[in-house]
Amino acid sequence: HVGTSGFRATQKKMLLLRSLRGASQRVSSLRWDARRWSSTEATDADARADDGAGTKPKTAIVMLNMGGPSHPSETKSFLSRLFNDNDIIELGGGTFQRWLAKIIVHFRAPKVEKQYKEIGGSPIRKWTDAQGKELSKKLDQLRPESAPHKAYTCFRYAHPLTEETLTQMKADGVERAIAFSQFPHWSCTTTGSSMNELWRRVKEMGMEKDFSWSLIDRWPLNEKFLDAVVDRMETKLAEFEANAQNKVIILFSAHSVPMKVVEKGDVYVNEVSATCKAIMQRWEAKGHVHRHMVAWQSKVGFMPWMVPSTENSIKALAKKGAKHVLVVPIAFTTDHIETLYEIGIEYAEEAEEAGISHFKFTEGLNGSPLFIDALTDIVSTHLDEKKNHSSQYGQKCLNCSKPMCRQIINPAF
Repeated sequence: HVGTSGFRATQKKMLLLRSLRGASQRVSSLRWDARRWSSTEATDADARADDGAGTKPKTAIVMLNMGGPSHPSETKSFLSRLFNDNDIIELGGGTFQRWLAKIIVHFRAPKVEKQYKEIGGSPIRKWTDAQGKELSKKLDQLRPESAPHKAYTCFRYAHPLTEETLTQMKADGVERAIAFSQFPHWSCTTTGSSMNELWRRVKEMGMEKDFSWSLIDRWPLNEKFLDAVVDRMETKLAEFEANAQNKVIILFSAHSVPMKVVEKGDVYVNEVSATCKAIMQRWEAKGHVHRHMVAWQSKVGFMPWMVPSTENSIKALAKKGAKHVLVVPIAFTTDHIETLYEIGIEYAEEAEEAGISHFKFTEGLNGSPLFIDALTDIVSTHLDEKKNHSSQYGQKCLNCSKPMCRQIINPAF
C-alpha cells in the first residue's frame, strides 16, 4: 500500500536527538537489515533467475499484485494510480476523484518518496520476477503436459501495468492464462481491484478471445504457505537469547482495511484470522509455546479502520511489561514499504521508545525455497482441479454494484 502512521512532529525531533546521541544503534542495524533485504538479496535472486525467453508459453501464470516504485522517483505516479482506484477509494472514479487524488498525491508524495529512499526502493518487482521464474521452472518439471510455463508480473499501480502484461502475453503467443493473485487473502481492495482492472483492460484492448482464463483468487490455508511462514518465524526466534525465547510475544501484523469494507462483507479479516490460527497450530505442534495476537497496520486517513492497530498494540504490550516482541507480517508475502519501513524502522523506533528492548520482525517470504514450493503447489493443484475459480469468488459483497466485479472473461472450463 502507500502510507504509514508516522510520528507527531515532537516525537520525530526526540527520536532524531536520540539518534544523534548514539542511542539508536540497534535501530540502525534494523535499517541495514531492511536495505539488505530489499536490494542485495533481491538482486542476487533476480540475477540467478532464468528468463526463459524465446519459447512460446503453453501456460501463462499472471502474478497479480499492487506493485511498488522500484526507484523512489516513481513514487508520484504510483500514488496517483492508487488514489484514482475506485475499488479502494470509492468516489466514483470521475472528475472529483481525479481532482482529489491530485491534491493527496501532491502532499503525500515527498514524504513517501523519502521512505522508499530509506529502503532502497520497493523490492516487489525483483522478488515477483524471481519467484515467477523459479515457479515456471518447477512447473515445467512437474507438469510437462502444460509446459512450457511462463510467469508474467502484473502490477496494479506500477510497471509492468496490466495493459503492458497483456500486450507481452499476446506477443508471446499465449492462449491459456491463469490469473494468480499474490495476496493469500481475498479483499475487494487488493485481489478484487487487480482482477477488475484485468477484465477492464482485456475488454478495452479487444482481447476477449485471445486468452482462456482461470483464476487463483485466494489461498489462505495452503499448507506449504503456512510452513514457509513458520520457517521464517523459527529463523527469527533463534535470534533472541536462548533463555528469553519463551518470553517472546508473537504479533501478527496484516494490512488494515476500512471498516466500511468489513461492513460490506469483505472476507479479508476472516481469512487473515484463519491463517494466523493455522500457523499457531503448526507452531505449537513443533513444541513452541508463545502468546500471540493479530493487529492491523497502515491506516490512511481519518475514517475508522480495522483495529487493534499494530502501533497501539506494540505500545499496549510495552505497558504490560513485554520486553520481547516478534512481529510477523502475515498478509505480505514479499517485503515492501509496509514491512521494511513501517515495521522495520518506524515500529522498531516506537517499540524502543516504549521500552521493548528486544524487537524483531520476520523477513518476507521473498526467495524462500519453501515459498516457491508453495506457489508451485497452489498452481499445480489449480490445474488438477480444472476449475475456473474458487467457489467463493462469485459471492459479491453486500450491495455491490460494480460492473466488473467477480467476472471472468472467456473461462477455460
